[in-house]
Amino acid sequence: MNTKLTLNLNTEIIDDAKTYAKSHKVSLSKLIENYLHALTRESKQKSSPSPLVESLTGIIPIDYDEKKEYRNYIDQKYL
Repeated sequence: MNTKLTLNLNTEIIDDAKTYAKSHKVSLSKLIENYLHALTRESKQKSSPSPLVESLTGIIPIDYDEKKEYRNYIDQKYL
């Protein structure tokens, strides 16, 4: 469902946004809708990590050096 929204913005910003929207062949309303959707989707994703991610948090030590570990593995394998 679409609802009308009234915004008070700087005229120069509106003109620039209209130019941008026109050059990208999208309406200004759709441009703003997509931006707001991206903002709210991003904040929802950041606020609740999945249970799998929660369970894996902290398993790998902060000072873990995967290159060093791989070199040690190769050294042991070919000794």
